Amino acid sequence: MELDADSTAVVVVDMQNGFCHPEGSLYAPASEGALDPVTDLVSRARDSDASVVYTRDVHPPGQFEDTHYYDEFDRWGEHVVEGSWDAQLHDDLDVREDDHVVEKHTYDAFYRTDLEGYLDAHGIRDLVICGTLANVCVLHTAGSAGLRDYRPVLVEDAVGFIEDEHREYALEHAEWLFGERASLADVSFA
Repeated sequence: MELDADSTAVVVVDMQNGFCHPEGSLYAPASEGALDPVTDLVSRARDSDASVVYTRDVHPPGQFEDTHYYDEFDRWGEHVVEGSWDAQLHDDLDVREDDHVVEKHTYDAFYRTDLEGYLDAHGIRDLVICGTLANVCVLHTAGSAGLRDYRPVLVEDAVGFIEDEHREYALEHAEWLFGERASLADVSFA
């Protein structure tokens, strides 16, 4: 799968201490395991001048105090709180000044963020999506991308997960309904 670097962005979803570091509040070993494939993918994208976008899941301390139903702290416990070490991108990532970092407050990186405006302003139509968790933020971001007429390509061996069946469900669901899946080895940029 060769993608046009001028119209492609690698979207790295939520590779933060809270999810990828053993001391993180919602650590998943497979999320830590995705760090090397993610950094390899980002490096190859940079070599071809494709854009790189990082998302950060960040929750202001009182975000869910007055919600009617949606409460991630109730479901997952307190995690990636604004200003915390937990919310920082993992140190193994090579985040650069010209990368775009999206701060999001839900599973979907498009919901009430500047992501769509950034992509449109840069002529980006294809999104190579990696990161964590496959069946949560990766899946919801990819689905939202597809509904906005971007081409989401999920990199199956560069996503974190809690249970392997969650990963497989997310990839199959995305491929069936709104996107594509590819292995790291099959993705290239021109």
